[in-house]
Amino acid sequence: MKKNKKYRQGIYKPINGKKYAGGSDPVYRSSWELKFFKWADSNSRVLKWGSESIIVPYVSPLDGKVHRYFVDNFIVFLNRDNKPTKYLIEIKPSKSVSKPTTHGNKKKATLIYEQRTWVVNQAKWDAAKRWSDQKGFEFLILTEKELGIR
Repeated sequence: MKKNKKYRQGIYKPINGKKYAGGSDPVYRSSWELKFFKWADSNSRVLKWGSESIIVPYVSPLDGKVHRYFVDNFIVFLNRDNKPTKYLIEIKPSKSVSKPTTHGNKKKATLIYEQRTWVVNQAKWDAAKRWSDQKGFEFLILTEKELGIR
């Protein structure tokens, strides 16, 4: 695993291995993903969870080609009525779930990068929503706000 020194990364060892649906221990690529792994692993209402195990094809608006989107996580969660509900979950910083702004002192290269990332993410999320609808999942994007991180 190639590590990015800017982010907390590593391999998570599930405590409740029967709940984890994966061939090998999941890799977290941020402290936010680690927090989610720990929550899913320890929460008694989570029946099953996985990391980057669901792959959704999408067409990139940048090159018109089909790519593979490895969605961050999925869970099967007991809702308030004790019925299993399936969620497909992406974890992102809140600034990346809003269209990038063009004001301020941003460099041109930064603006282009943010705009390219935004349109690709929109294509990924639209594909994930369609996939979820077809497979009986609900697609969620969780940010630091939903994860209780400030």
